[in-house]
Amino acid sequence: MKNLNRLIFTTLLVFAIGNVNAQDKNNPWLLTIGVNAVDALGTGNQVGNEDIGFSKLYSVSEWSALSAPSMISVGKYLDDNFSFGISGTFNKIDKWNTGSPSEAATSVEELIYYGLDGMVKYSFSELLNSKKIEPFVGFGGGYTWMEQPGTDLEGLATLNGTIGVSYWFNDFVGITAQSRLKNSFDEEILVDHFQHSVGFTIKFGGSDSDGDGVYDKYDVCPEVAGLAEFNGCPDSDLDGIEDSKDTCPELAGLAEYNGCPDTDGDGVSDNNDTCPNEAGLKSLAGCPDADADGLANAQDACPNEAGPVANSGCPWKDGDSDGVLDKDDNCPTEAGTVANNGCPEVIFPSEEDQDQLINYSRTINFALGKSSFKSDAYPTLKAISAILNAYPKANFVIEGHTDSTGTNNNFNQLLSERRAQKVVDYLVENGVAAERLASAGFGESKPIESNMTAAGRSANRRVEVKLAE
Repeated sequence: MKNLNRLIFTTLLVFAIGNVNAQDKNNPWLLTIGVNAVDALGTGNQVGNEDIGFSKLYSVSEWSALSAPSMISVGKYLDDNFSFGISGTFNKIDKWNTGSPSEAATSVEELIYYGLDGMVKYSFSELLNSKKIEPFVGFGGGYTWMEQPGTDLEGLATLNGTIGVSYWFNDFVGITAQSRLKNSFDEEILVDHFQHSVGFTIKFGGSDSDGDGVYDKYDVCPEVAGLAEFNGCPDSDLDGIEDSKDTCPELAGLAEYNGCPDTDGDGVSDNNDTCPNEAGLKSLAGCPDADADGLANAQDACPNEAGPVANSGCPWKDGDSDGVLDKDDNCPTEAGTVANNGCPEVIFPSEEDQDQLINYSRTINFALGKSSFKSDAYPTLKAISAILNAYPKANFVIEGHTDSTGTNNNFNQLLSERRAQKVVDYLVENGVAAERLASAGFGESKPIESNMTAAGRSANRRVEVKLAE
């Protein structure tokens, strides 16, 4: 058993190093290597018949310690700030509580000390919201062996309580100091005692799948290399907006436009701008409206002349300059009045002129049984033409009538129609617009005198020019 101490310490070291490669997403492994000191009096045990209380607590002069590394521990984070660790210690004790009647520890020689302990640890770092200082407490148990030259290795189980603190220089390296109270199950074999330790601690075992320097535990985008400021997520266009929140992840833009650019500076981001290279209006999807008529230049048939949207951005025309737009003008090529929808006001003949027309027209004489004029009819026809031309917007009807003589009614009807049309033809030839004239024949159906007399029949053979209704 001469080299048992070396064997145990070497075994623990191999165990720790062998677990360095164990990895998961939480970077959970801790390796601490340092020194330990054993304090047999700090617990308040009796020395002889005298109760020393805790007067020797942290009395460094009573400690036994080695100047070489004498402690190694391996721990693994579990969950909710809990972790589990195993530690192995080796020491040479030169001061021990043997129960002699003294307040000081008894000097001993070549008393070899071995410890193998397990501990469940709870960390207060999250409670303190600190990444540097990590206080902790622990509870567990273990086994402690003592050996003197020439004697058998003797050990006993202990119940342990631990307090300590770690200070982290960075995310991976720190220093840990702790004090562990070991309560012996049989003080005849092993007295209660403290074991203090300090050592360098290394965190390891975390994974970084995308190699961006952000461990998978904290990497929101563990499969895509990103930036630490965005929890491992990328910012492809380097505009300060991570891709997942960037509407235009390939184009550097502005935060106010969710990462999209505004090339023309019109306040409309390029992704929403129909005219991204030409400053325009928000109301027109970023396109300009040179004439400010509410229609973008590209859709405006008259981009430099304001006009209604209904007319493709062009102003309504007034071709005849009568104050009535062509779209509302019933006579767009002829000047009129607003009251008459753009058409000229119709001036109707007076009642006097209408009576005169009827009287004139009744004097038109035709050859007997024919539609040809007698020579004395032409002066009357000229006078009628003059009256009709004086009212260029008024329309007229020429009615033909006969007496009751003749071969039959059909003959008289046709004769009245031919005579009426004969008058129309004459008037058109003398400057009266044809569209203003209409003709109708009534035969013998509308006599104005009796057909029993020659004078009456003469009056019934007539043509009448009337204002159209």
